[in-house]
Amino acid sequence: MTFKYCAECGHRLDDIRCGDDDCKICPSCKRIYGSTPFPVVEVLVVNEFNEILLLKQNYISETGWTVVSGYMTDGETIEEAVAREVKEETGQDVMHCQYISSYYFAPRQLIMIGFLAYVRKSDFICSDEVDDIRWYRIEEVNDVIARENNCSGIHFDRCRELLKKEE
Repeated sequence: MTFKYCAECGHRLDDIRCGDDDCKICPSCKRIYGSTPFPVVEVLVVNEFNEILLLKQNYISETGWTVVSGYMTDGETIEEAVAREVKEETGQDVMHCQYISSYYFAPRQLIMIGFLAYVRKSDFICSDEVDDIRWYRIEEVNDVIARENNCSGIHFDRCRELLKKEE
């Protein structure tokens, strides 16, 4: 997120140099602002049969399937955001989750915090933002996962390496 006005006093910000970075400063209260990406959890969901849960969300990709993702809310931990997003978008309950990697998604200034979440397969409950949902065998995922303008494919690739080691 790029600030144009001070969040404290409302003055228009001036451009300055902070070491190697371009920043902004409030000429009134001297608060410094850098680039602030929004934190988003990105979750590859796996069940006890080693199936991968993918979502069809046309507002994200009209051609590919995606992993569960969503913005963190104020006051929650990353792990709580993982469990909440998986439950909200799919109806699945996360038994445990594991951090995998983070990714910066420049087009929307997001820091994607990638997790692998383990669930017991149960009935789907889709949110309004999900157009379709289904389980895929791990060898099917590469053919359907969104890769263009999306971090789902990169996250799947990293998770797949870990899942191969667990077999």
